[in-house]
Amino acid sequence: MSLRLRTISREEHLAFIRSLPSASHMQVPSWADVKAEWRNESIGWFDERDQIVGAGLVLYRQLPKVKRYLAYLPEGPVIDWFDPNLEGWLRPMLDHLKSQGAFTVKMGPPVIIRRWQAETIKGAIAGGQAKRLRDIEADWYEPRAIDTADRLRRMGWQQGEDGGAGFGDVQPRYVFQVPLANRSLDDILKGFNQLWRRNIKKAEKSGVEIVQGGYDDLPVFHQLYLETAERDQFIPRPLSYFQRQWRALTAEDPNRMRLYLAYHEGDPLAGTTMITVGQHVWYSYGASTVHKREVQPNNAIQWRMMRDAYALGATVYDLRGISDTLDETDHLFGLIRFKVGTGGQAAEYLGEWDFPLNKLLHKALDMYMQRR
Repeated sequence: MSLRLRTISREEHLAFIRSLPSASHMQVPSWADVKAEWRNESIGWFDERDQIVGAGLVLYRQLPKVKRYLAYLPEGPVIDWFDPNLEGWLRPMLDHLKSQGAFTVKMGPPVIIRRWQAETIKGAIAGGQAKRLRDIEADWYEPRAIDTADRLRRMGWQQGEDGGAGFGDVQPRYVFQVPLANRSLDDILKGFNQLWRRNIKKAEKSGVEIVQGGYDDLPVFHQLYLETAERDQFIPRPLSYFQRQWRALTAEDPNRMRLYLAYHEGDPLAGTTMITVGQHVWYSYGASTVHKREVQPNNAIQWRMMRDAYALGATVYDLRGISDTLDETDHLFGLIRFKVGTGGQAAEYLGEWDFPLNKLLHKALDMYMQRR
């Protein structure tokens, strides 16, 4: 199949995304408005009949003092990644981005390589022999993903994170997901471990109330988020970021972004944001206070979001990133332990890949990113 690529309108882009079961929330047109500090472009691939068969959101970040750009397609583009003629998709993209002034291209193929069931992970932790997910046998493999990686390398793409010569992955390579398709809510609840089920019951008995908030409730969420940032020692985003995200995403689709807050006796204890694209739902941001932690608002708010995702027809509830560490002394271990309690699956994506269009500028940026 011979493919042509050109800039497309936001309307064309959104119509294509809506024709699919799902795509990353970072590949919808409104995500460009969330990342307002980047220049953006929607690109589309067309077949011989001039039908759109693929799309991508490109974010351009300019180098200081020169008109050259890092072109980034987060968790995209949305194309047929298993096509044996993958170069027929990516070569027109590289030519186009180069013509737009890009000196390097970074992309994140939305391709899952392997999955581990919660029981497999718990067994590995209990056995104490494996220190990382990658060290234990996966429950499911996608053999075509390995072929895709080999094709990318032959084309000159360089793998991030563990692949060496890149900037390192920006989006998480390992995520945790709860499958919802062909399961009842009772099945999903029974899949939780005993601690999760007990905490959900405790929240109910304690009178924790989970409410769906709106734009005007974002400051309440943000106060919880600031406390979380101080406690966990990360740099928080400003309130304006979440307000911009809300306006951009909900303008595109009223259900694209939701806000949930957990209250107990009028006190806000936890807050989360949820993003939906097609049949895929993501838990995006979470925040909580240590005040009244014993009434277990965090488990309760997650269960409410899962039930709402189920009602929206989602086939997967995505708890987003985890580290692949299984070392109980690692400070990131608590994250995977919390998410494993849902009885879902850890999944490993193909990771992010770089293509240097100008090797000198690419190397300079690579060195800069490593020094940060």
